[in-house]
Amino acid sequence: MEQSRAQQESARRIGPFRLITRLDPPGSALPCRRFVARTEDGEHTVLLSTPLPGTDPARFAAEAEAARFLLGPWTAPVTGLAGPGEAPWYATPYVPALPLPVALAVHGGPLPEATVRAVGAALAEALAAAHGQGLTHAGVSPAAVLLTADGPRLTCFGAVRAAAADGERRTGLPGLDPGALAPEQASGGRPRPPGDVFALGAVLAYASTGHTVPERDELPPALRPVVSACLARDPADRPTAPALMTALAPPTAHETVLNSAGTLLTPGWLPGRVVAALARQSAELLAAETPEPAAV
Repeated sequence: MEQSRAQQESARRIGPFRLITRLDPPGSALPCRRFVARTEDGEHTVLLSTPLPGTDPARFAAEAEAARFLLGPWTAPVTGLAGPGEAPWYATPYVPALPLPVALAVHGGPLPEATVRAVGAALAEALAAAHGQGLTHAGVSPAAVLLTADGPRLTCFGAVRAAAADGERRTGLPGLDPGALAPEQASGGRPRPPGDVFALGAVLAYASTGHTVPERDELPPALRPVVSACLARDPADRPTAPALMTALAPPTAHETVLNSAGTLLTPGWLPGRVVAALARQSAELLAAETPEPAAV
């Protein structure tokens, strides 16, 4: 009995954090596992990411370390990493958030075009910043996108890779939605920025239709050209991330390309049911009690 309790206690902890709940429903296709967790003193609540079983923990740790240098308002900043000798994890500040597939389920179907456009512009801005630093995310997928009240966040940075890394080849990440995997990466090519753009096109297709590989006619007419360009089989035919951001949120006379994504995040950019679900999540976590640590 005591051993069973010890095992249960261990299962509720990762590093200095006690787990409160899993963020993602069982069976979600994503390249990492995510939990909402708190420090022992209850002072800090975080979103905690860990590698999937069977993946390389050293690679996860190295790529999470690289993610610490990513900047921008639409990325979840890495604020804590596992220490020496610990199983790998990294933490980002917690804000109420829904994975994109959960948001579609809450809404009852594909998201409105204005929401999709805002999500796409913000994520394109996040990728433009990463690509400008020589990094390729390589794990962009619907589940890697979180929706918060003030904009989307790109997560699962255990998937980040240096674009100029060694010649290692791999056919994608475990748990990654195959519809979000660029053809050149699926055939064994090294992840590069055009692959991220393909994956973002798949994310926008998913948000617009409910799946990552839609028929062209399923896409909203106003989004059809830009999403189709992202999903081009030839990487050379895809837009760059900055060009995609401009296509989704053209700058006005008072705005620049560098801040154009934020112009779409006006009041009402999220559907009401999604906003209500974020409020419920916040209330539930505020009420959640972290178990007291066992006496030593």
